[in-house]
Amino acid sequence: MQHTSKKALAVALTATLLLTGCAAGGTPESAETAVCEPSDGDVTLEFTSWIPGIEDVVSIWNDANPDIQVKVQTGPNGNSGTYQNFFNQIAAGNASDLGQIEYDALPNFVVQDGVEDLSACADVVAAEDQFVDWAWGQVTLGTESAVYGVPQDTGPMGLFYRTDLFEQNGIAVPTTWDEYKEAAKKVRAAGGYITNFSQSDINQFAGFVWQAGGDWFANDGSAWTVSLTGDDSAKVADYWQELIDEDLVSTYPAWTDEWNNAYNSSQVWTWNSAVWGANSISSGAPDTAGNWAVAPLPQWTAGESAAGNWGGSSIAVLKGSEHIHEATKFALWLNTSDEALTALADAANLYPATTAGLKLPAFSEGVEFYGGQKIYDVFADAATSVSPDFTWGPTMTQTYADVSDGFKAAVSGQGTLLDALDKGQTATIKTLESQSIPVAE
Repeated sequence: MQHTSKKALAVALTATLLLTGCAAGGTPESAETAVCEPSDGDVTLEFTSWIPGIEDVVSIWNDANPDIQVKVQTGPNGNSGTYQNFFNQIAAGNASDLGQIEYDALPNFVVQDGVEDLSACADVVAAEDQFVDWAWGQVTLGTESAVYGVPQDTGPMGLFYRTDLFEQNGIAVPTTWDEYKEAAKKVRAAGGYITNFSQSDINQFAGFVWQAGGDWFANDGSAWTVSLTGDDSAKVADYWQELIDEDLVSTYPAWTDEWNNAYNSSQVWTWNSAVWGANSISSGAPDTAGNWAVAPLPQWTAGESAAGNWGGSSIAVLKGSEHIHEATKFALWLNTSDEALTALADAANLYPATTAGLKLPAFSEGVEFYGGQKIYDVFADAATSVSPDFTWGPTMTQTYADVSDGFKAAVSGQGTLLDALDKGQTATIKTLESQSIPVAE
């Protein structure tokens, strides 16, 4: 698998931007750093997000900052329509000043010249040390010379498990993936499944690959390398394929009533998920309250503490904003101040990307649904154990769709997970080439 240094990737992204710009007939302005000077007079910013309760959080800012007011626009989550709206609005020259963009979607906006480079904003650059290092890498895309947004939240992963079922059946909570498979056999013998393998949400699988030390994309300074089938990805795919083949996991489509019922009825005993999964379980399996706990994600090597990440967003300044300085002031307040982070936690259980945010009182109390366990202590440790080297590609929506099609076939016995990754890689390369994005041979 091909990895790249931060400096090489900085050159690579600039080259990619220039090449895609040339394909469109010119050099994109995003190859230049945006001007970050204060505007004259009072400013009203437009901010588009899909975070529940975001209006109440923004009102805190508006009450304290009469000279920089923020008008909130809400919409569906990114891939459900907001991202396409952003691109349409950017092309028409009437985009919001600020937009919520998930980490895996940000490279697409960069190569399509849809976001401003904020590296000329001194306050943004100075904020780097406030964020967990890998989250900062998600908005710089590994570069040392560009910043394409302010990290908002993260999704460090852990193991949610049913304490009562493991105890009643004398099964130890697994700490390695080998132990997890052995536990899966015992759980199956007891009439349940240790977990559900998602055939539709490829982000979870990407989190497994991330934890294993894998990477799906890289850039050598002139072209993108696509490596969905690298050694670490293949290891993860083969592992889960064995569990599927041996009927040790269920394969319900995620986020469906069938999926919720499997957890609520005690048919499925664990979920390897991100910190935000705490709310998904409590809302989807209310009859199991008090019987869940959280442990670190199982490890490939005993004694290690590697974690994967599943989810997370940035707040980016969309191309064409006339108030970059003011936009970054608001974005930094929203994602670094104790006041805003606490309000975001209360409104949407958003897990912060700052190191200080991990220690907020909102994340230090025991959670009743989880038997009073201080579950966020587990995720705070995981948040600092995520590799900074995972890179997203510029066409992830298409990549997810192609791999998901293959996963659905694999769980029904038509091909394997590795076959799905191979087909996804071929389709991704074709998509990159069709958009004149250079691909390494």
